[in-house]
Amino acid sequence: MDLALKDIRRHTGKFVATIAGVAMLLAIVLVMNGIYRGNIADGVWLIENTDTDLWVVERHRGGPFNESSRLPLSSWRSVAATPGVRQASPLVIYTAQRLLAGREQQFTVIGYDVFGGLGGPRSLVAGRAIGAAHHELVADRKLGLQLGDQVLLSGDAYTVVGLTAGAVDGSGNPLIFMALTDAQAVQFEQDARAISAARVATLQRLEAAGQTGAQAERLLPLLDGAPDPINAVLVRLQPGADGAAVSALLREGHYLNVYTTEQERQLMLEGRLARISGVLGLFRALLVAVSIVIIALIVYVLTIEKIRSIATLKLIGAPNRVIVRLIMEQSLALTLASFGLAWVLRELIAPGFPRTLAFAASETAITFAVMLAGGVLASLLAIWHALRTPPQLALGG
Repeated sequence: MDLALKDIRRHTGKFVATIAGVAMLLAIVLVMNGIYRGNIADGVWLIENTDTDLWVVERHRGGPFNESSRLPLSSWRSVAATPGVRQASPLVIYTAQRLLAGREQQFTVIGYDVFGGLGGPRSLVAGRAIGAAHHELVADRKLGLQLGDQVLLSGDAYTVVGLTAGAVDGSGNPLIFMALTDAQAVQFEQDARAISAARVATLQRLEAAGQTGAQAERLLPLLDGAPDPINAVLVRLQPGADGAAVSALLREGHYLNVYTTEQERQLMLEGRLARISGVLGLFRALLVAVSIVIIALIVYVLTIEKIRSIATLKLIGAPNRVIVRLIMEQSLALTLASFGLAWVLRELIAPGFPRTLAFAASETAITFAVMLAGGVLASLLAIWHALRTPPQLALGG
């Protein structure tokens, strides 16, 4: 007779409720694993999915992701003329918040040269790439936009011509790809009244400096400032070119900072992602520890509830292996069933989760092994207590 199975059948409701409670806790542990890995995957997605060999940014800056970087628009032409460079393209990247698909949403704009330049979306799940110089965009489907939708930005209507999936920035915000000049127009949009006020203030300063009204009007266009800046230049090297030598030329000759894709990735991992990854890792470790403690307490309580029955078994001469098998089987059944249900809950939660969940089979296996080890340890503690139970307890002693 399998006493563990018989006891489970006798208390089916309690056992099922216990499994459900433990499974929900373990599901949180598994989801936290996904959040931890997903945070890293989001953080480096744009770096790994941009087709470039080198990232050229402002001198003494760790940009364009960890730190702001501003370069003159013309700088990409100088980079393109550097020996060893096959192609150079300007890139604009910034975070914005606008009314999209009927609600306020935060997203990151990627502005690039849509006519053969680098930095555009590498794959689309629907529609086509941007083919016009203005007023077209490609958006990630997480924004809720559909092909053909009109998006109002900086007073202009932009048509959604393509959709991506999983295209996010380091914070998990979905991406919108636009032509470079359109992205700059949205980024540096100013209110008409603010522009008018600035123009009046500049004219007043010129007149205070001794310029007549007509002279001030002629000088005003010269004081409007340089063209809108860019944030980085993407570089593709010529076949066989020495990347280190080209980087040195760009650093010394053009006074710029240059990073390879791997270096840019390390900047993200050691900078922007380091602290949040540490926090998530700590919470994950605490959840695992709490789960093990709770499983241990449940197994121990289940054993204590059967202590008189165990004493009766000892009184009638049942060998210790019967008691050991009873406790161990119930503990393993609880742990295995809870983890299985937790895995099912994780799969149900993942599709609708607001952030990327990245699951590694190795981490899931390690979590399972740790929980199983915790269940076995709890069983051993319960067995130790059960075997010390005197047979007289069955008679009320």
